Amino acid sequence: MHIVLFGDQHLDSLGGAQVSMRLQRRFLERAGHTVTVVAPRMHAGRGADSSSGAADPAYLDTPSTPITLDREYSMTWPGKRVDRFLDHAFASRPPVDLVHVQADFWGAFIGHRFAHRHGIPVVHTMHNRVDVGLAAVTPLHRPVLAVLNAWRRSAMRGIGERVPGADGWAYLRGIAQGSSAVTAPSGHFARRLERHDVFRPVDVVWNGIDDDLLDRVLASRDAREPGRPRFVWLGRMSPEKRLLPFLEAVVASGVDAEVEVIGGGGQLRAAERIARGHDGVRFAGRLSYPETLARIAAADAVVQTSIGFETQGMTPFEAAALGTPTVVCDPDIGAELRGGQWLVPRSDAPEAERVAALADTLRIAASDIAARTAPEPDAEVAESFRQSSRTAAMIAVYERVLAQS
Repeated sequence: MHIVLFGDQHLDSLGGAQVSMRLQRRFLERAGHTVTVVAPRMHAGRGADSSSGAADPAYLDTPSTPITLDREYSMTWPGKRVDRFLDHAFASRPPVDLVHVQADFWGAFIGHRFAHRHGIPVVHTMHNRVDVGLAAVTPLHRPVLAVLNAWRRSAMRGIGERVPGADGWAYLRGIAQGSSAVTAPSGHFARRLERHDVFRPVDVVWNGIDDDLLDRVLASRDAREPGRPRFVWLGRMSPEKRLLPFLEAVVASGVDAEVEVIGGGGQLRAAERIARGHDGVRFAGRLSYPETLARIAAADAVVQTSIGFETQGMTPFEAAALGTPTVVCDPDIGAELRGGQWLVPRSDAPEAERVAALADTLRIAASDIAARTAPEPDAEVAESFRQSSRTAAMIAVYERVLAQS
């Protein structure tokens, strides 16, 4: 098969979706398929190196405009100009069998327009709860969603039926139009999409972890050295990730443990202020993906703190694959994880009560770790998180769609 992946951002840029798509591309090619990746051209340094443009024929970079001050991220305006660019570019490439849209904004519009013009079936992976994500970063999320829906109706005119509405679910219903299949990276997000009539049925295909990297980290893991329980928190330092409530819980718990915080973002200074005076907290900054996995493998527990925001929540599953249990705040993630966890109660309570419940759970987890009675991750979940199995699951979706076309 020749599969074309459409993304909102270049795969050399930073971001979880980009990491996942790079991995998917590699394992699809390993399975014998041809992959082309369509995404906006980068304007930062990495976009000009060996991973993009003519140096890598799998990358088809569309004309773009930078949208962040560091020029890391860019956008391509959907319309006739980029339509002509793509049609010309694909005239010299092998015939396309299937379009896989893994974008939520301009990449989705461009991908669906391309597929519609050429009569190519579409598989669409939903990565983003746009309503929750926008609400977390701007008080103007409702008018922003109204503008996004108007843009979506204009850019995807003639693809499927006209989808009314101005909220986040209307937006997702609109960008699913024209799809032969929709996938989601978790069961809880898939069921939510179905309940809001985005698409039915939604296939669940988790994002995975590189088999080779996983095996290397597992093989190099040393025996645990004596010492205090070791917790690790990792992610973007922004409100929806709930780093600050986590650190408040650490302080309130009085737990005698080492706490490593991996990542960066706008809340770093506030986080450092909360942790000041607590000698167990260490800020590691941003680490490479292999380094991060090694830290997860060396920890006694990962702490997952966001609630209702994640469409999958990669960290607890990475931890499970590495044999590390998780303190879980989101009950949806806990249900999918099945085992190897301490589930924090009161997820629907006011924030002060959530912090108190997390502090109690951290004390319980530290006690279990010290007593060597920590829960063990579910072996089936750990094995199913390997990218080889995720690629096989996605290929099965592709083959079903092509058989029905």
